[in-house]
Amino acid sequence: MPISLEVWGDYACFTRPEMKTERVSYDVMTPSAARGLLEAIYWHPGLLYSIDRIRVCAPIRFANLRRNEVSATASARSARTVMERGSGELYLVTSQNIQQRASLLLRDVRYVIDAHFEILPEKAAPGDNDGKFQDILKRRIKRGQFYHQPYFGCREFPVQFKMCDAPPPCPGELKGVRDLGYMLWDLDYSDPSNITPLFFRAVLRDGVLEVPARDSGEVIG
Repeated sequence: MPISLEVWGDYACFTRPEMKTERVSYDVMTPSAARGLLEAIYWHPGLLYSIDRIRVCAPIRFANLRRNEVSATASARSARTVMERGSGELYLVTSQNIQQRASLLLRDVRYVIDAHFEILPEKAAPGDNDGKFQDILKRRIKRGQFYHQPYFGCREFPVQFKMCDAPPPCPGELKGVRDLGYMLWDLDYSDPSNITPLFFRAVLRDGVLEVPARDSGEVIG
């Protein structure tokens, strides 16, 4: 069942995985980020969202920002060590594990996400159907409801959203064809012990990024 969602915000950061030290955003929202937005609004184990296209409705503008980030993570291995020794800290002290990182962000972003969802029979209840899920999703969007705050790549960049009846016009400077290079499509979780990133060649045509299907041959691991 199709769904069209308009999203916008002041800042966004869709981090390029090849940048290890500093955060550098892709020029456009990634399909995996778009899927995450939809799941933040309405998630169900019997639903599978697929992104069809992303329409860029505002000029692509970048901004530099230095942000404080925590440099360590609380791992299960560390917790196990503390439990075995009987002493130690099971938490992170932010003031001792903080560092400044430069980020190249997007600013004043606006997109329209065209997507559809499929029902997974093995995880859906007998009474679940396309119409039921579409009504729930549309109602939650109309009311501004979500399970957790949708965000553009980082939690400090919240998203506003609404149903899209007609997409805004393409900005003049995005007219034509723009090759964005390889972009993250999504992560393959089929093997939990070896989660694999998937990529595709992203091309923006008149402000529209067409997202290929997983089995199209255009998505590579």
